[in-house]
Amino acid sequence: MRHLDLAGNKISGDIPANIGKLMKLRVLNLADNKISGVIPPSITRLTSLSHLDLRNNYISGVIPGDIGRLKMLSRVLLTGNRISGQIPESLTRIYRLADLELGMNRITGAIPTSLGKMSVLATLDLHGNLISGAIPGSLMTSSISNLNLRGNRLAGRIPNTFGPRSYFTVLDLSNNRLQGAIPASITTASFIGHIDVSHNQLCGKIPTGSHFGHLEAASFAYNRCLCGKPLGNCRK
Repeated sequence: MRHLDLAGNKISGDIPANIGKLMKLRVLNLADNKISGVIPPSITRLTSLSHLDLRNNYISGVIPGDIGRLKMLSRVLLTGNRISGQIPESLTRIYRLADLELGMNRITGAIPTSLGKMSVLATLDLHGNLISGAIPGSLMTSSISNLNLRGNRLAGRIPNTFGPRSYFTVLDLSNNRLQGAIPASITTASFIGHIDVSHNQLCGKIPTGSHFGHLEAASFAYNRCLCGKPLGNCRK
């Protein structure tokens, strides 16, 4: 068996502990069911697996620490479960990984800096977790174009590490505990389609430039003392 797609049913119970015996499996899609239990450790034996989709279930426990053994993975989609623990460092050694979606879980700890050094990672969605610590500066100059860190416990400053390699269709840092100013280097990014830094503790003047001219006030609202277009004028 190479392709197992049972998405969108009413399947309940655990993922079989011996699923690792399906050694030729390339696609495992169990999204949108009522599956509970944990991700079986044996899943890391599926070395041909390229697509793992377990979204919108009731899966708990942690992501297997040795998931990095799955070198063929290009998509890991686990959004909308009850997964806890930290993001395994071994994930960052999957050089083919393009989409990593872990939103709406109970993941804790810091964001591994090495995520920003992955060569083809384009989507990193960690929204709605309990992730803390600072945002790694490596994320701002990485291959990631869709970065969603909304609704976590991230603190510190937005990294001042943007540059010509920074290309974001979406950059969502809203609903965290970020402080300081929006860094000046953000104006050097090659493209930012949408940015949202609302509901933080940011302060200072919003940078000007082509990346900000089309944005609405809601993208910057509910901060400590941001000012400038599209918000009100800064006090002299």
